[in-house]
Amino acid sequence: MTNASFFRFNKALSLLALGIALMLLSSPGIVPGALAKDGDVIKRGRCRNSRATWKLKLSPENGKIEVEFEVDQNRNGQTWSVVMKLNGRVFSRGKATTRAPSGSFEVRKLAPNGAGSDTIVAVAKRGRQVCVGRAVAAF
Repeated sequence: MTNASFFRFNKALSLLALGIALMLLSSPGIVPGALAKDGDVIKRGRCRNSRATWKLKLSPENGKIEVEFEVDQNRNGQTWSVVMKLNGRVFSRGKATTRAPSGSFEVRKLAPNGAGSDTIVAVAKRGRQVCVGRAVAAF
């Protein structure tokens, strides 16, 4: 193998590795919560029986846990039922409606921050469409 062909091969291999890394990092279900800034925990996923996606973000907020649950359906005016649980107990229940321009909604609530790890589960339902986000944090 000549020097020129070795360098072309090495460059192609480097570009392939970079492309794979970028693809993995841009996939919603693959990015770990550890990449969130300022200690936030962020989880993402797809909803069942729907093309909608969800994002669940947990952040420390003055001794409590700020919970942000977003559902993006790309359709305006759709009403969803939303329930949030902290360690298995409901701390928020209500309705949310998707709005322009993105056809999404976001629910923000503060949850008590107990000692050790806390598990937050957020569920949004609209007919057969179900979005379930789950995240664990210790702030």
